[in-house]
Amino acid sequence: MKTIDILVVRIYINEASHLVDNIVDYLKSEAKVSRMSIFRAIKGFGETGSSAASFIDLSLNLPLVIEFFDSDKDKINTALNYLQGLVKPEHIIFWEAKMTR
Repeated sequence: MKTIDILVVRIYINEASHLVDNIVDYLKSEAKVSRMSIFRAIKGFGETGSSAASFIDLSLNLPLVIEFFDSDKDKINTALNYLQGLVKPEHIIFWEAKMTR
């Protein structure tokens, strides 16, 4: 099996922060990262307390996770520098991983 070394970045925000469009536009148009996904949590807790939703709840302040990766480490580092100006400290994590090819 062939593999490629990549860097994976995960950003934790809330829907109410209104940062999603800005982050996605940047990652797609300017940073041009390889892949990106957004996950909406049904429950979470952190510095702002707890958030949760039931199946009938349409809360607009649930936790979101934006995750992206690329094999170009310079591209990821440039994106991280940009995102640190938008996202609160300690809300971005990243790690090295391998992707199958």
